[in-house]
Amino acid sequence: VRVLVESGGGSVQSGGSLRLSCGPSEYIDDDYSLAWFRQEPMKERERVARISPTGFATYTGSVRGRFTASRDNAQNTMYLQMNNLKPEDTAMYYCAAACTSVRDATCVDYKYWGQGTQVTVSA
Repeated sequence: VRVLVESGGGSVQSGGSLRLSCGPSEYIDDDYSLAWFRQEPMKERERVARISPTGFATYTGSVRGRFTASRDNAQNTMYLQMNNLKPEDTAMYYCAAACTSVRDATCVDYKYWGQGTQVTVSA
């Protein structure tokens, strides 16, 4: 269900920064696992970061050390700070909340999704 709203996407040069926001929304609940995904045209969706209900974040290898995912439970909002952006980070970025399916101890699907925000990084 696409009920979340992302903001903060845009176009930057390589090495630049962007901060994505998702919310505020009642669907970003304190008890929910949250995540950020990205997808390029004709490619599979990739999970970029996952945030546990307690705020612990994990990342896919290609963004670790450059991206920081966080949540503000008081504001029902989640964030993705992206630094040192690279052209390969160019994609549509989506936020997601409330894990619905687990495979190999990893959440692979979520109940609530955003509409997406485009991030474009030029060389």
